[in-house]
Amino acid sequence: MDVREWASGIRLSAFSVIMLSLVVLGAWVLVPTLGTFIDQRQKIAALENSIQVSQDEITALENERERWSDPAYITTQARERLYYVKPGEVVYLIDNDLDPAALPQEQVPVSDTLEETPSDWMPQLLRSLTAAGLSDTAAVAE
Repeated sequence: MDVREWASGIRLSAFSVIMLSLVVLGAWVLVPTLGTFIDQRQKIAALENSIQVSQDEITALENERERWSDPAYITTQARERLYYVKPGEVVYLIDNDLDPAALPQEQVPVSDTLEETPSDWMPQLLRSLTAAGLSDTAAVAE
């Protein structure tokens, strides 16, 4: 079938042309509006999510405030953070439980002259990593 025969068989009336032009005009008007609508819905969803996060933070802060109004919690925090004790109590704090031989040696003063030592950096890196992984040091509580 030839395209010309097919195209000649289509008869467009004035009503069909008007309706087709109205559909095209409607699409031309509504597509940007629909894009704006979708963009605004996304912004609204992001703001609602932000509000929910803020509400969660407010709830957490209110719970924290309620905990600080409890005398037992205040006492516990004073004991843990500030090392407060009740009268008559004896508290033992272990400052450093490592063997003195395992402690790092005092560092010698650094010289003012620059010396270049020829060495391959890869074996030095591996030795350093191995020494760091096998060292016996105290854990620092934060």
